[in-house]
Amino acid sequence: MKLITPPYLEKGDTIAIVAPAGILKNRKHVIDKAKELAESWGLKVIYGKNMFNQNDHFAGSDEERCQDFQEALDNPTIKAIWSARGGYGSVRIIDQLDFTKFKQHPKWVIGYSDITAFHNHIHNLGVETIHAMMGTSMEEKPEEIVETIATFKKALFGEKLEYHIPSSKKNRVGDISGELVGGNIAILASMLGSDSQISTDGKILFIEEIGEYKYSIDRMLQSLKRAGYFNKVKAVLVGDMTKIKRNTTPWGSSIEQLILEVVPKDIPVLFNFPAGHEPDNRALIMGRRISLSIHKDNSSTIVFD
Repeated sequence: MKLITPPYLEKGDTIAIVAPAGILKNRKHVIDKAKELAESWGLKVIYGKNMFNQNDHFAGSDEERCQDFQEALDNPTIKAIWSARGGYGSVRIIDQLDFTKFKQHPKWVIGYSDITAFHNHIHNLGVETIHAMMGTSMEEKPEEIVETIATFKKALFGEKLEYHIPSSKKNRVGDISGELVGGNIAILASMLGSDSQISTDGKILFIEEIGEYKYSIDRMLQSLKRAGYFNKVKAVLVGDMTKIKRNTTPWGSSIEQLILEVVPKDIPVLFNFPAGHEPDNRALIMGRRISLSIHKDNSSTIVFD
């Protein structure tokens, strides 16, 4: 069943920047850069009123973060909700949110990492979302985020997304099409057994991760495997695996080999797609049908329908 595509943005539309998770201590100047970027595209930008609050690890209390997100969901003049940053905290508010008005008038929800909780939950509501840069991405060097910004703008304004990336020798080849789902591995694993757990049957699963030991990544992937994530999946799209920690006891194999051992041998796998926690973070439309051509030589191609 095809998911609903929220209206693409046009000049004059309003976008809300909110912080549903981690604290934004000393980062207002960075979020202001994000605001300036959106305004340069002809958009109006408003901030969640509690966004710069501080409550230990979080950008305000659960109630304050929930209030900002709920107001953005319900306000008919807001056409997209852009997360200021990830970190941790979205799962603490997601069950307090009322998506009634959102389902009546869907709008784009944008972010990555911890925002995977929203991608998954909203996917189950039957609506597409955008896995892309967040406000704090603007603290990177401008020359390192050219494609990050350009592809985000394309996704937001409804321009066609098509990627040609260098092929990895570790790829499992294939030509596949299917609906794209997924996100951060830790968040995918944390959604298991909840209303936000997604089905990967007949779909293409995207995964990325940061700051974990290999054994921890293996444990989470094994949990997804036991939950059936790889039983009927069509292909696996692997994004950035960033800042992998070293354990005192060596794991003994590459991250690619770890993933290939979890994914059944007949399932195509594409490595090194530039999306995740590196500066080059290309936009993905979650819930959209894509066509994958995976090769071991030359480039591999991803085209969004």
